[in-house]
Amino acid sequence: MASDPKGRSPRRRRRAPARRAEEGGVSFRYIETSALLAALLEQDTAAQSAIAGKGRRITSALTIAEATRGLVRARIGGRLSAEEERAALRWLRSFQRRCDVMSVTDPVLLRTGRPFPVEPIRTLDAIHLATAGEIGEPPQLITIVSRDDRVRSNAQALGHPVE
Repeated sequence: MASDPKGRSPRRRRRAPARRAEEGGVSFRYIETSALLAALLEQDTAAQSAIAGKGRRITSALTIAEATRGLVRARIGGRLSAEEERAALRWLRSFQRRCDVMSVTDPVLLRTGRPFPVEPIRTLDAIHLATAGEIGEPPQLITIVSRDDRVRSNAQALGHPVE
């Protein structure tokens, strides 16, 4: 990958699909870490169904990093065997290939620093909400799939359906 004039590697950034929801009937599902880990670690069938639901799946690179750490913590804590962790990591990589994965960009970080409708909200949760805001569609077309009450209450206040 080529570097910029200052010698830095450019950031890879995958954006949400360019096709507008109104044009093609596309709906979007932003998958947040708490739902992903509930599906993986707790075998939460509602979370599994919400993740598999109809619509284009989008997540943040943060989700992949948080979920990977969550699996490591689960193994270290005795909640998963090494074999179960490997199986969960394979599933996570498959999930990652089936999603549009958005980078944590400067605009996302800028939005993260501004107030949200329901405060207080943790920084990583704010990054998820800011990432969903960068999809470029009206909030009512982007379902937020989360098990975190702070994320869910903010998403609803911002006009997103939640599952």
